[in-house]
Amino acid sequence: MRVLDERDVAIIRALQEDARATFADIGKRAGLAPSSVHERVRRLEQAGVIRGYRAEVDPQALGLFVTALVSVTPLDPTAPDDIPERVLDLPEIEDCHSVAGTENYVLKVRTRTTADLEDFLQRLREKAVVQTRTTVVLSTSFEHRPLGA
Repeated sequence: MRVLDERDVAIIRALQEDARATFADIGKRAGLAPSSVHERVRRLEQAGVIRGYRAEVDPQALGLFVTALVSVTPLDPTAPDDIPERVLDLPEIEDCHSVAGTENYVLKVRTRTTADLEDFLQRLREKAVVQTRTTVVLSTSFEHRPLGA
């Protein structure tokens, strides 16, 4: 992968803030012509620096009022490390992070109610054969900040 220059970083920041911005708008921020922005974005996509574009949706608008961070540890420490595969079909899981420390993974989970969270935890424990430690999020100060490219 090539080293990113200041203009690449400016393009990435602009796209992280507004992926629907025009190449002309991004070019103004990066000091480039729209055609140059287009070419650089194409190269950044081909290099895998830009992996995709998606809509950021308000979870509460979808009825998902409970966010929890669920730490997961296998009941059998000699079991294969395949927890991500075992939990892939649980739609409540938004993110799955392998972590260092006591737990093996931390899952970011969204549910409608705390009763739904309780049901999810039971299904997770049974399906993945794990023990869990759950932290319910009370509020979120910020999320999905642009990366410090």
